[in-house]
Amino acid sequence: MTDLDATLLHRHVATLLSPWRDAPGPGVAIGIVRGKELVLHESGGLASIELGLPIGEGTTFRIASVSKQFTCAAILLLAQEGRLSLSDDVRLHVPELAAFAGVVTIDHMMRNTSGIRDMLEIMRTGGTDLAMPASHEQLLAGIARQRTLNFAPGSRYLYSNAGFMLLGVIAERASGMKLRDFLAQRLFAPAGMSMTRMVESTTELVPGLATGYLPANPADGVGPWVKAQHGFAVHGEGALVSSVVDLALWARACETNRHGLTPELEECAPFTNGTLNDYARGLRLSSVRGVRTVSHGGLWPGYKTEFLRVPELETAIVVIANNATANPYAIGQKILHHILDSTPGAKPALKLPAPDVLARHVGRFLNPAVPATVDFTLSDKGVLSGSTNGVAFEVRSFGDGRLESSNAGRDFAFRLAADGNSMEIELDAGTTASYHRVKPDAGLPADLPGTYRSDEMAATWTISAHPAGMDLAIDGPHAKAGPWPLEGIEGDIFRVWSPGALYRSWQDARVVRNAEGAVTGLLINGNRVKNLAFTRAA
Repeated sequence: MTDLDATLLHRHVATLLSPWRDAPGPGVAIGIVRGKELVLHESGGLASIELGLPIGEGTTFRIASVSKQFTCAAILLLAQEGRLSLSDDVRLHVPELAAFAGVVTIDHMMRNTSGIRDMLEIMRTGGTDLAMPASHEQLLAGIARQRTLNFAPGSRYLYSNAGFMLLGVIAERASGMKLRDFLAQRLFAPAGMSMTRMVESTTELVPGLATGYLPANPADGVGPWVKAQHGFAVHGEGALVSSVVDLALWARACETNRHGLTPELEECAPFTNGTLNDYARGLRLSSVRGVRTVSHGGLWPGYKTEFLRVPELETAIVVIANNATANPYAIGQKILHHILDSTPGAKPALKLPAPDVLARHVGRFLNPAVPATVDFTLSDKGVLSGSTNGVAFEVRSFGDGRLESSNAGRDFAFRLAADGNSMEIELDAGTTASYHRVKPDAGLPADLPGTYRSDEMAATWTISAHPAGMDLAIDGPHAKAGPWPLEGIEGDIFRVWSPGALYRSWQDARVVRNAEGAVTGLLINGNRVKNLAFTRAA
């Protein structure tokens, strides 16, 4: 990189950081690696609002799901030593799990193709949110209650924190060590990552740890600020605390394959139908303007992370925030595009259609067969955004007239029909689904009120009617929750809204009826819990 290139890069990053440098609140840290050097390490905002302490080189953050690649690395080391096999049935190491209809392997869990339901959503469906206390044992018990899967193992992709929690448990049982000690000795120390550690408890004191903050009024997206609350024990799915410098060291270790694991971590495998899964082992592989990228994001109350490597450019971009309103993924993409603008051979950036074309997508669309819904909105600045089960994403151009989700919990590409009332959505594993536009203000089924039970969730749902509509109360294994409002979508399909420490989410539900038309239960589909049956008890 020439001095002028470096100057332009620093100015570009300074512009990206200006919102946090100009406001007395939590902020963002950015690191850029080129070759053997951390060529840029800049930040803006406060690590602690109470102390007036700015984010600096010694600041650490919870990096959440960026931890997953380290858990996979531990599993791969143990496989190399013959202590386990990637083709092992998970029940060989965690016999307390139920015998599922299909064999779930260790490799399925590393690739998010296991079909095991996410324990965070298992807990939420039972009325317990991230802000409430939940022990490692309680989370594991929730996974062990499951008798069914989201899908046949290996057939589809669906992100599952439960799978990576189980990988952490397997690593401990196979190694005879605590995962935190195994990672520290076998991965962190050799890479020189002295600021990285596994922190399972929310009460453990951690040197340099920035406080995570949420806006007091989420609708405004700015301060005043409150401390983010999180009470769940974390493990192999997201327990690491790290820093920009340490993640830069890890990026370099991956580039040079110093640990001997990079090819296996980045190895993709096909689904059972032959379509290639672009989620490797704790890492997502993609292409931006024709250039291969390896990345993963992290999200935890008050913390967000983007870890992005561009191997052929020997470049890595690290963006970490203790500000829940920041978008490290988008910041990382802007930096990457800035670099690609001066990279020979990089394809031109795809442009979005005109605002009037984007505006045609605004509204709610339904796939009644699942059921599943997606909502689209257009901001005053002309940004088209979507949301599936409350997980929001901006829309970008996919090419050939299609658009796609970015930074979404469920990735898909879509094309709006000429009449504007339906769209074909391309989902994971090469599957497609038809969605149609639904009218707002649909009513709820009059015979919906009643009591419903799921043994897999160990929860009882009670739906009640009142003058303003209907709502849901939950009696779960660890908490009581509600009332949660219900919203009609179309016919027997409705939405269950639930509050949360990360965002307000929803589950799509359908009434199940017998041959006589009487309500016998509910079919629930959330972001990471699918085909969940509740049986009517009263």
